[in-house]
This record gives sequence, structure tokens and C-alpha cells, in this order.
Amino acid sequence: MKAVEITSFGAPDVLRLAERPDPVAGAGELLIRVAASGVNRPDVLQRTGNYPVPPGASDIPGLEVAGVIVSGDAAAMGQAGLKVGDRVCALVAGGGYAELCVAPVGQCLPVPGGLSDVEAASLPETFFTVWSNVFDRVRLQKGETLLIQGGSSGIGVTAIQLAKAMGATVLVTAGSDEKCAACLALGADHAINYKSSDFAEEVKKLTDGKGVNVILDMVAGSYVAREIGCLAEDGRLVFIAVQGGTKAEFNAGLVLRKRLTITGSTLRPRPLEFKTAIASALREKVWPLIGSGVIKPVIHSTFAAADAAGAHTLMESNQHIGKIVLTW
Repeated sequence: MKAVEITSFGAPDVLRLAERPDPVAGAGELLIRVAASGVNRPDVLQRTGNYPVPPGASDIPGLEVAGVIVSGDAAAMGQAGLKVGDRVCALVAGGGYAELCVAPVGQCLPVPGGLSDVEAASLPETFFTVWSNVFDRVRLQKGETLLIQGGSSGIGVTAIQLAKAMGATVLVTAGSDEKCAACLALGADHAINYKSSDFAEEVKKLTDGKGVNVILDMVAGSYVAREIGCLAEDGRLVFIAVQGGTKAEFNAGLVLRKRLTITGSTLRPRPLEFKTAIASALREKVWPLIGSGVIKPVIHSTFAAADAAGAHTLMESNQHIGKIVLTW
């Protein structure tokens, strides 16, 4: 099969199309002929040597794919209601940038009706991440207010739509007026251009000084002190990345007085059982919303797999709104 390799750690041009042996599905797994592969920030971190591959995972980058089942564990597929020939999308621990990809049956979901392969490939990584963190970990409730840092990112456009569908008020930050407009078009109630405004001050104004109930943060670093300041009582802050740095100084007294919860998680190293449970929740509660068009994939650009370097260059430019996808 053809696959995109990381020939050495470095800039996007270290990504090369190469020949690899076809993978074989084992117990509890299936083999997908990949039509499209999602591109995500962790892929960039892996390419630069800052996100080690979990033990046993493929060294080929790529955490989400969509395509057709070509073989697999018949019993496991039967229990999941899947069969050879079905169109699926899947979350994987690696190996997504390839013509063939092995995935655990429990991490595969049927492609929602009406979606293209490109649209389907954009779903797993962000939907698994947002559901796990915003709804399972910090339990955003109907009627609460969520602040999303980076509302125009792949995670952001997913979180906006999911939170609105679940009855929350949504505030976002984004780095341009164009990105803010895109977030509002997706359903965000308010969008703050963090380059021209102090998001913490704007949040206080928009919430009449009460603050937000939940913050979904991909930045950390210097943002943390301001985020703690604009959380409401019993507020929850959840980190899913540390693009702004791993260290922060903040007023711990506010954490005590407002009874705040600070948490975070990474998805890739979690066990199969954990990811299978998320897949089950998505299939029950979210996939019908996608199938009915209430929630829609947001695709910024597609690239031929041979131009994975171009996709990574765009990702690093932060100019995209929504997802970037490779096609085979």
C-alpha cells in the first residue's frame, strides 16, 4: 500500500509518500480501504518529534480515517452491527495516512447518512475529544455557558455545534474577524477576537460579571490566570492541549473561593474500552444529529495524500476554519 511516512523529525517536507506492507486485521479489528484521512494538530506534533507514538501503534501518522471495510474479525463486527463493504469512519492510534488502515471495531462508526468520505474522515478525532472532555469530564449541562478557546479550529467548530445542540450558550475566541464571523454562523452566541480584545474582560461583560461555567482550552500557559478569573462559581476548566506552554501562574485563592475544577486529558493513549464507550455514546446521542443535518462537518481544505506536507503547512499557518483532510 501507499502511505505517508515521517522520514525524520522536522518541517512539513519530511513527509513522504512511500510503499508499506499491507496491514492485517487481528482479533477485534477490521481493515479499512481508506478514502480520506483527517489531519489534526497531534499529527504535526508527531512530525516534529513532540508526540511519541504509543506502544504498539503504527509509526505512520494519522488518527482518523473514513472508507470501506475490506476484512476483519467477523464476530466482533457482527456484534457492532458492521460487515464487509460497509462505509465507516474510525479513530485510530496511528496509521491513518495510508491506503489501508487497521482499526479496533469498537472505535469504528458507520458513516452518517448523506456524508461524503471527506466529511466522514473529519469526524472521529474532534468528536471523540469534545464529547469525552466537555460532556463526560466536566459535564456541561443544558442552560450553562461554555467558552471555547480557538472556536474556528477543528475542535472548535465541533464544540460549538455540539454544545448548542445540547442547549448551552456558547462563547468563543478566534484570531480574526473572519474567523469570528464563521463561528457565529455555526451557532456561537458571541465571538471574541482575542487579538483586538481581552477575552477575559469581554467574557465578564457578556455574562454580566458572572463568568462562564465551562472553558475548553487548547492554549494553557498565560491564558490560565485569566481563565480562572472569568469562571463562574463551581466553574470547570478543561485542557486538551498546551499550545501556549505547560507552565502557568494563577491565583489559587480564586480556585478555593469559587470552588473551581481544573482538569484535562489526552485521548491517544487511553485504552480501547474507554474509546469504545465514547463511540457508543456518540452513536446514540450525536450521530442522529449529524444524520439529520443539525450538526454538519466543516471542511476547510482537502489535499491529495501525496501533498501531506501542504496540509501540514496550512495547519501550522492557523489560517484554516474547520478541518483539513487528505484524499486517496
